[in-house]
Amino acid sequence: MADVERVPDPDDPLTDPADPTPSPEGAGGGRPTAARAVVIGAAVVAVLLLGAAIGLLVKVPGADTGTTPGRDSVDVGFAQDMAVHHVQAVTMSNIALDRTEDDAVRQLAFDIGSTQLEQVGRMKGWLTLWRMPEQPTGGTHMAWMSGQGGTGHHDGTVATEGASAGRSGLMPGMATSEELAKLRSLGGAEFDVYFLQLMLRHHQGGAPMAAYGAEHAEQDAVRTLADNMLRSQTGESEYMEHLLADRGAAPLQ
Repeated sequence: MADVERVPDPDDPLTDPADPTPSPEGAGGGRPTAARAVVIGAAVVAVLLLGAAIGLLVKVPGADTGTTPGRDSVDVGFAQDMAVHHVQAVTMSNIALDRTEDDAVRQLAFDIGSTQLEQVGRMKGWLTLWRMPEQPTGGTHMAWMSGQGGTGHHDGTVATEGASAGRSGLMPGMATSEELAKLRSLGGAEFDVYFLQLMLRHHQGGAPMAAYGAEHAEQDAVRTLADNMLRSQTGESEYMEHLLADRGAAPLQ
């Protein structure tokens, strides 16, 4: 499948904040046609709008009066951080849809990308409903997992003030710019293995965030979404481990 060359756009939900550089020209067999680019763009907008509409229309208990979650609440922090975390999974899924020739990998990428894109729209819809920014104040991620102003580790424990949430300041499981560039440079079976490794680590890194949100969020809708994320991504992680084993590869350390 031909590579889709993307133009960086700070407002594009599929542009990775850590790596806005588009794919090198010709890396995947040429430029997409204008018609295909329009179709892809329309599909992305439609899914995001659908997710946002669901987020705004779903009955959120805190939408009535003074119970709207506060800026430092688990609900707001979860929606902000998980949306950012999801965006990278969607980005990697789109790369896989453009490059892989493996039916199992392509179907997995489609499932992850479409599901998480809809969830991004839902969480951004909640943030709009609550009149909260899409990014945490000061750019500090996962403070909502500590309750003490610290930063949550990938295992759900509390780090000291100012500690990094993950490698290179990224949230747990997220790929670095260098790793995304490497993914874009690969092809064939080598690409499939590296995609599975990155996505498996991404799911594993986000699981404690989902578990914490499912247990500690105030809003029923947020707890339900977080629990659904945890369940679905646990199943997908087990499947990716199986796919890696079938290809003679192991998860990233």
